[in-house]
Amino acid sequence: MTVVDNNNNNNSNNGSSSPCGFIKQLLRGRWFMVFASFLIMASSGSNYIFGVYSSALKSNLDYNQSDLNLISTFKDWGSVFGIPTGLLSEVAPPSVILIIGSALNFAGYFLVYLAVLGKISRPPPLLMCAYIFIGANSCNFLNTGSYMVCVKNFPASRGMMIGMMKGMLGLSGALFTQIYYAAWGGKNPISLILLIAWLPAVTGLVFVTTMKHLESTTTHPHEKRVYFQFFAIAVSLGVILLLLTILETYFNFSSKEYIISCVVVLLVLFSPIFIAIREETLTWRKRNSPPPPEEANEDRERAVEEVEEVEVEMTNDQIIEGNVTEETRSNLTCFNKPNRGSNFGIMQALTSMDMIMLFIITFCGFGCCQATINNFGQIGGSLSYPTKTISAFISLISIWNFYGRIFTGFLSDYLLRRFHIPRTFLLVCALVVTAVADVIIALNPFSGSIYLASLLTGLSYGCQLTLVFVLISEFFGLKHFPMLANCGNLVSPFGLYTFNVQVVGRLYDNEALRQFRAINGPNKAPVEDLTCTGKECFKNSFLILAGANLFGALVAFVLHLRTRRFYKELSS
Repeated sequence: MTVVDNNNNNNSNNGSSSPCGFIKQLLRGRWFMVFASFLIMASSGSNYIFGVYSSALKSNLDYNQSDLNLISTFKDWGSVFGIPTGLLSEVAPPSVILIIGSALNFAGYFLVYLAVLGKISRPPPLLMCAYIFIGANSCNFLNTGSYMVCVKNFPASRGMMIGMMKGMLGLSGALFTQIYYAAWGGKNPISLILLIAWLPAVTGLVFVTTMKHLESTTTHPHEKRVYFQFFAIAVSLGVILLLLTILETYFNFSSKEYIISCVVVLLVLFSPIFIAIREETLTWRKRNSPPPPEEANEDRERAVEEVEEVEVEMTNDQIIEGNVTEETRSNLTCFNKPNRGSNFGIMQALTSMDMIMLFIITFCGFGCCQATINNFGQIGGSLSYPTKTISAFISLISIWNFYGRIFTGFLSDYLLRRFHIPRTFLLVCALVVTAVADVIIALNPFSGSIYLASLLTGLSYGCQLTLVFVLISEFFGLKHFPMLANCGNLVSPFGLYTFNVQVVGRLYDNEALRQFRAINGPNKAPVEDLTCTGKECFKNSFLILAGANLFGALVAFVLHLRTRRFYKELSS
């Protein structure tokens, strides 16, 4: 077996022993790609802070609450409409995808900024929906051009990689909030819109030549340790943001304190660059200092063993196109599919029973969680929580969401390899936990139970996000993973619309109208924006959401039964 070092395609004759050669190796290395993906994902979460600047849209452009809800819906739809991204990823390199994502991000949000600032004529609500849709849709391009590259470059550790990268995306809302408070003290939402217009675009363009699919992947003796070092940094960042969120809720920070906290957060965020430099330095020195023949033979044997270990850990198709021969592939259709774990075609995957069940799970799980997150402000208001506490709820959901994403990636890999527990079982548990959170919101059984509900909702939503994408990569292979991952997320806006508008919104309005008529009489004409207070505002709607999540858990359990044999072979 020949072991190829993917980070070092240039030999010593091309000047790899010079400082320029090391810099080239660093910028093209797998570990620098992980660092670059950290930053790209951390800057791609502008969709999570709509609530911070939505007041500026409403006041400066004279929109009503219905207009604002419509704009928010288009923002959510744009963030998950990844079909164009997936199609483009089939024919274009990651650099092109990053460039398009950067352009869309700047174009969409800069138009929003100009409109709010009054530099262009006031756009009607539907035109503003188009602006926000374009800006939000850019995250699909930036995500596909970054973290999906890392998944393909680290195929044996896809759970860890997806969990880390999705976790950083979940933290990005809290990161933007810290920068916003440090720069403007939380008092200039218009400037925040400009920040989210240029920062993600610049970040994507800076690393446009770095992100690429490597033709070969190798491992080294301490690769798992390096994973956990990245993991430790990400977790530390989450802990710092969690503490800052709590402190900022109960204490009034000065401008200087906001700046210091922001600097600390940014230093931790950029610290993975030192890991990348260290790993590439070790590789560079080893390449340019050939070991004695005996030691070289030992290193070669060790490398062969490690590559064989990685191959055992990969899915049944070993992430290699040759697992299904050309003769066999010609006989495979939408009705005669390859074995689970092989590289499926796009239509073969989309019409498979496994994908259909994942669509149902996503509709129920993602839709209910997003509806809960979108209504947490009103939930807190109906229960008479202070405004500052409600803001803390929203930030805490983002941080718990991060922990759910990142820990699920590592935990699911560990449980699968050590105890042979399939990832589908964890998906069942996540949906059941979401249903428990919905019941807590509906019944509000004790004082402060909303804190527990925010924790469970954030954790379970993060778990679902990571698990669904990992399952798609394992069931259908990595060949068309960007396209299939974007398709898998496409049903979530339909779930969001169903549960947010048709269930939670309608029942909230009905209860608010009932309370209004109970106070003012049945003949009093209701005002346009009715406010509901008390437990009854969300009781029935969240009991319905709990039922939907339990149905999703039932479907996930059936999927678990269908794939037990597959995971048994995968973990053996």
